[in-house]
Amino acid sequence: MPEAPLFHVENLHVRPAAERGGAATEQGAGTADEILRGVDLTVAAGEVHAIMGPNGCGKSTLGNSLLGSPEYEVTEGTITFLGDDVTEWPSDERAKAGMFLAFQYPQEIPGVSVIQFLRQALSARKGIELSVLELRLATMDWMKRLGMDSSFVDRYLNEGFSGGEKKRNEVMQMAILEPELAILDETDSGLDIDALRIVAQGIREVRAERPSMGVVLITHYQRLLDELEPDHVHIMVDGRIVQSGGMDLVEQLERDGYEAFRAPA
Repeated sequence: MPEAPLFHVENLHVRPAAERGGAATEQGAGTADEILRGVDLTVAAGEVHAIMGPNGCGKSTLGNSLLGSPEYEVTEGTITFLGDDVTEWPSDERAKAGMFLAFQYPQEIPGVSVIQFLRQALSARKGIELSVLELRLATMDWMKRLGMDSSFVDRYLNEGFSGGEKKRNEVMQMAILEPELAILDETDSGLDIDALRIVAQGIREVRAERPSMGVVLITHYQRLLDELEPDHVHIMVDGRIVQSGGMDLVEQLERDGYEAFRAPA
């Protein structure tokens, strides 16, 4: 009997939640406001999948929906992780189970230092109550690998961070929390080529230490894929994955653009 996949998404339909900012939507259960319109995705242990698509196609909605963001509502389909149907699970339960999302725009949390945040997150994820000193020692190696100053963990989370610092911090969180599945939402956005290479090297090193970890990369650009060499590439257009393949698909995309993947009207 074949081994069950690490992660499986079947016929996923998602729309904005019925209440966002206190305002209820008017369209009820209709499909006119759907952002995702039947996404299928299967990730085996150790695989790297890249999802590419134009602005507004639903890439970030997919990433947020997979981690249970309350801003979105699943109207149809299922999300299965390690054999469990997690479609209705809240975000914190998914994170505890081993799902991780690196945000495109990481939020600032004034008053909470990086080290405090990591300590709380690690306690929730693994039930490990490390002291601040123990955790500081555990992070020192990763800060060095990611080109981060040793005082970085005492700063308030993402407050005043540069774009590169925010993305490096997300990779460090991934390394410390040791998820089974990492969803990286446009981790390359806003990075110059040097910062991109450092972040990509950090991701490679996390994968080397955790070869069974699955990775879903959501990106606009080929340059991150050149660094990480995904096993599978998926093109998303208008809320659906319309084609899947390997790096040859990225070359076709660079040559022909997204219009080549749109269904004729």
